[in-house]
This record gives sequence, C-alpha cells and structure tokens, in this order.
Amino acid sequence: MTDPSLPRLRILHVFRAPLGGLFRHVLDLARGQAALGHEVGIFCDSTTGGKRADDVFAELSATLTLGITRVPMSRYPSLTDARAQLSAITARARLAPDVVHCHGSKGGLYGRLPALFSPQRRYVTAYTPHGGSFNYKPGSAEHRVYMAVERLLERATDMFLFESRFIAGRFEAHIGHPPRTDHRIVLNGISEPEFEPIDHTDADFDLVYLGELRSAKGIDTLIDAVSLLGRRDGSRPRLLIVGSGPDEAALRAMTVSRGIASQCAFEPPGPIRKALSRAHVMVVPSRAESLPYVILEAAAAAQPLVSTDVGGINEIYGPRHRDRLIPTNDPIILADAIRRTLSTPDAERRAEAADLAQHVRQNFRLDTMIDGVIEAYRIAILRRAKA
Repeated sequence: MTDPSLPRLRILHVFRAPLGGLFRHVLDLARGQAALGHEVGIFCDSTTGGKRADDVFAELSATLTLGITRVPMSRYPSLTDARAQLSAITARARLAPDVVHCHGSKGGLYGRLPALFSPQRRYVTAYTPHGGSFNYKPGSAEHRVYMAVERLLERATDMFLFESRFIAGRFEAHIGHPPRTDHRIVLNGISEPEFEPIDHTDADFDLVYLGELRSAKGIDTLIDAVSLLGRRDGSRPRLLIVGSGPDEAALRAMTVSRGIASQCAFEPPGPIRKALSRAHVMVVPSRAESLPYVILEAAAAAQPLVSTDVGGINEIYGPRHRDRLIPTNDPIILADAIRRTLSTPDAERRAEAADLAQHVRQNFRLDTMIDGVIEAYRIAILRRAKA
C-alpha cells in the first residue's frame, strides 16, 4: 500500500497509439495514480484511437491535472518523428514532471531520447516495453536496428518496468541488464469488478475470438481448425470474430473459401464482457503476445478458454493450468482442443474456469500493479538524487 505521508508526484505518461493493451495499461495506471493524489498527464498520438479514445480522454480530462497532449505520430520511422519529438520536449518542459513514464517503442524514443543528452536532469525516466519492437520480426535487419536503438536508450533510463516475466526475458536476451540500470517486474492487474463471472445464459455462439485482425494473432489457424471440425468430425461450431485490423478482408474471404462463412460472424470492437457473454468458449490462437489483457480479463471473469502457449500467457495460467496451453500454427491440435472443450460437461468447464480465475485474483491485481509502479518511481527518484 502506498504511504500517504510521502510527497505526491508529477507523472507524465508518454506513448504512441491509444489502442489495445498498452492503452488499457496506461489508463489503469493514470486513473489509479490520480486517485492516490498524484498529478498525472498523458502525451500520445492524435491520429489513432478513433471515437473510443476521444470519449475516454474527454472523461479523463477533469482527472488528469497535467492534461492530455496529443500530436500526430507515425507507427514506423518517418519525418513525423522529429515534430513529435519536439512536441514531447516542449510538453515535458512545460509540465515539469518528476517522472516521465515511457510505454512501447515509440513512447520509449520520445521520452528517453532527450534524457540521453541530459545526464544531470531532475526528472527520472521509467520505461515499459510492452513487447513492441522486441516481438517485431526477430532475427531480421529491422529487429537488429530496433535493438541497437534500445541499447542506446538504456543509458537514458532510470527504471525498467516489465509487465511480464516473458518480456523481461526477451529484454535480457537482446539487451541485457547493465548494473547501472534498475528494473522491476510489475505484473498487469485486473480491478475487482472484472472478477464477476460471465453469464452465458443468452450465448448464441460456441466460440469467440477477440482482438486485432492481423497475422500475428493466428486467426487463419482458427478458421482452418473450425473448417477441419466440419470435414473431419461433422461438427459446425458457430464462431464470433470481434475486432478490426489490416487482415479483415482476407479473413472474411478465407471463411468463404473454407466453406464456413455461414458459421462465422465478424463484428467491430466493443465491450469485452458483452462479447464474452455471447459465446461459451474464447479461443486465442496467437502466434505472438506479451501479457495480453484480453486473456487476463477473460480468465478473471471465469470464461472458458482455449489458448496457444506464446509470450506471457503461461504466466496467466500458472503452474496448475499451463499444461492446457497448446502449440501455435497447428489447426489439427487447435481443432482437437476446441472439440475437447466444447464436449466437456458445462459444470466441469465452469469449475475449471473458476479455478483459473482464482489464480488470476491472487497474482494479477490492479492495486498491486499501481503500488508497485509508484514504489519503483520513488526508488529511481531517490537514486537520481544521490547520484
């Protein structure tokens, strides 16, 4: 628990896109830190996030006393970076934060590059990688360039905060942990209301996929698995695909070519609990992940799951459940896991999901995450003051 006698902090969160799990992580931290009396601000992209991000920021505007600054940022290196970097420097100078907490590769660049040239700076920099460049085409020339940038910016980092042991391991493998830089593993957390079990009384689908529609998520493997169940076993499970992304048209065409279009429905992103309530089992066929919030939320809500064993997912499952995880890129194994789960008696399936929810409750709590991050900030501030 945070000590209320300690001085309040001025905290600026810097990241690129107000989308996905990274955005959820920042929002949870920002809200929690503000609720504890800290002065909090956000600096991020103005061209992504759509209406949902606009609505969230409108709601937060009265809570975040350091404000919300949005400027155009590009996903990949471009001339936009220079303008965004200048805006980040200007915002930091104006807001005078005690902590600049950078999230993701672009946030890490914008928040830490100026610090590289300010060794005597008053503020501290914290960095949460979230996967990003560490998961991008490992072994490729682009990946080597990204890792070289990460090694350079390590010198401008006072505290690394890893949201999973998996990403901490990836970082250590590619960058190492020089003695001069401190680091902590502070696991993502779930709020108490999210542990309310999902009601499947009105479920009209057997399976649901939630997330981005792109190759790394393995939805093509799921489509092949559903097709295989029909050809091999004569079963025709109904599949709800909720999300958006660059591969949507190709995935829709794939359901047609595999002969399962009538079993599948595509819907845009929406509230996760509503989507989970519409299907008996959630399927996560990913090829790459960090510590995905969508699985944390589903597991906390006692949603029966079928998932591949990638990234930090086995940390969510824990030692009692991780043997249920399956290899990626194998439609036969995925089809078998779906068939086995759907054929399990409902009471047994619910009991298994409830046991996993209890593990998540014990290890992935939001208040623990917020306190752990603030404690890490204070350690970094103390060390910089003594340097």
